[in-house]
Amino acid sequence: MDDLKGKVVLITGASSGIGAGCARAIGALGAKIAVHYNNSKSSADGVVADIVKAGGEAFALQGDLRFTNECERVVSLAGGRWGIIDVLINNAGSMVQRLPITDLTDDAFSEVMNLNARSMMMCTKHAIEYMTNGGSIINLTSVAARTGGGPGALLYAASKGFISVATKGLARELVTRNIRVNAVAPGVIQTPLHDKFSTPQHLEAMRQGIPMARIGTVDECVGAFIYLASQRLSSYVTGQVIEVNGGQYMS
Repeated sequence: MDDLKGKVVLITGASSGIGAGCARAIGALGAKIAVHYNNSKSSADGVVADIVKAGGEAFALQGDLRFTNECERVVSLAGGRWGIIDVLINNAGSMVQRLPITDLTDDAFSEVMNLNARSMMMCTKHAIEYMTNGGSIINLTSVAARTGGGPGALLYAASKGFISVATKGLARELVTRNIRVNAVAPGVIQTPLHDKFSTPQHLEAMRQGIPMARIGTVDECVGAFIYLASQRLSSYVTGQVIEVNGGQYMS
């Protein structure tokens, strides 16, 4: 696994959870990592420090990706640092809050869709300008895109469904630029998202629906991202959604 060495990788939402796990793992393979964060500067700095300690190269950059101009600025900072972007991992996103349809507001709708869907599209739009040698774009979707989500997570699930569908359309559109576009769809993974939005009762109910009968870990997700980032491993793979969920969803 040396073909990621020296590659430039921008990971959005990389200060914690799956994004941080990907940053550390891909950085340890010798890639140059742009670690994006919004509010968690100290956590992002910690991820950078871990990458540097492992012999990699990294820096942190802040931006609120709910807004298009911030997507453009963050991508420009990452691309300008090394003159190129080889891999973009669109990981930034959140459930924001659990909200039944009866309580849905325009503001809540915009908050979730801007953070999850708009950020993916606009970061992609601006990143391809720096993918002059082709590259790989990996979007973070969710098993919720298949199931509709748990209680109060309809809007989150719908935003992830958008990402899954857009991944396929982008794969068709960008293939002529030698850019592959795929997605990873984690199931129930122990991350800060569930720490914040899921009660122990929620998690136990979900665990009971998983054939492996346990909650997944961040480390169990990162291999799928490494596979899709690597041209050597996945050069003939585009437009795909890789499910990482312990058997929770089987198509």
